[in-house]
Amino acid sequence: MNDFLAQARELFPYTQAMRRDLHMHPELGFREIRTGGIVAKELESLGLEVTKGVGKTGVIGLLEGARPGPTLLLRFDMDALPILEETGAEYSSQTEGIMHACGHDGHTAIGLTVAKILHAQRGQIAGTVKFCFQPSEEGRNGEEYGGAQMMIRDGALESPRVDMTLSLHLWNDRPLGWVNVAKGPVMAGAEQFKIKLTGRGGHGAAPDTTIDPVIAAAQVVSAAQSIVARNVGPLETAVVSFTMIHSGTTFNVIPQEATLEGTIRTFDSSVREKVLARFDRIVRGVAEALGCAIEITLSQLTPALVNAEALTASVQETARRILPDAQHDDTPYLTMGAEDMAYMQEKVPGCYFFIGSANRERGLHYGHHHPKFDFDEDALARGAALMAAAAADLLP
Repeated sequence: MNDFLAQARELFPYTQAMRRDLHMHPELGFREIRTGGIVAKELESLGLEVTKGVGKTGVIGLLEGARPGPTLLLRFDMDALPILEETGAEYSSQTEGIMHACGHDGHTAIGLTVAKILHAQRGQIAGTVKFCFQPSEEGRNGEEYGGAQMMIRDGALESPRVDMTLSLHLWNDRPLGWVNVAKGPVMAGAEQFKIKLTGRGGHGAAPDTTIDPVIAAAQVVSAAQSIVARNVGPLETAVVSFTMIHSGTTFNVIPQEATLEGTIRTFDSSVREKVLARFDRIVRGVAEALGCAIEITLSQLTPALVNAEALTASVQETARRILPDAQHDDTPYLTMGAEDMAYMQEKVPGCYFFIGSANRERGLHYGHHHPKFDFDEDALARGAALMAAAAADLLP
């Protein structure tokens, strides 16, 4: 029996060095030129068939097994965030205002390590492993689609056709040693909304001559809170968050317009439909009652991320075998965070799992997207071992 954890730990100096290099040179979504170049070079050094520029800056590498079999896609995201790093780490970002604040540098390093492990064992693989290094998971970054959709559009799930997928996330909300592999929904579907309210501006000393969009905006925000409180069942889940309000230019002028933006998150399609319908009716009703014209722009960022039952059961068994000392959690770990891997898992059965990466004693416990985010690098070996072993078990 292959000791995948021992192999991952033997490769740890490589994994750590790769992660730290990527951390020092972060790149935003669809701008992962350096990162994608490193990934392609590492995969090519193993003799893999490599395709660059998939989804603008994504990279795909094909590892052919010794015998025919299904195609398994392993996905690793590469992009960073527009955040000024405050970790003080020796490997801190060297790019002002951009940092790896979500762990994607670790994901990419894990993916390259898994490629080394599986390449060494390709004689035992029946089928094809498609290594998918994805750009722009964090958002669309000015493009019409995000990274997963762009890669799908460019044929990432074809040639050869993908039969199943695996993906992972280092998770700083849980300690090192925690592993979550759960069936069913694990991440929420996300919508982005923008509301434009148009009233009639005027002097702040004569509000009776105006139609005040600021008042309307305040009432819209307040009324929309009733959706989750009064329209979503107490055992169901939804989030309606207003995150931006913009209006006005000076203290003594009632403005002509106000814009509001935010996000809606749900797991269940029926709950989503209910929330979106109530959102539209309430927001329009309040605005019109206060005399404002209204425009609502609503776009789906991702559907809910749902793990396939049989595939997940296989990964659960693998996890318990190769990480016997881990804190295994097979209960659904639901987070209202969104993940565009959901687009791939809508089309192909998949399993997305979490690897605990926090270490409070070392100060490595800040949450994702925090300027002090960093993780315990021992999680890298655990993640690589589980991903490689799960892939091998699915392609015996």
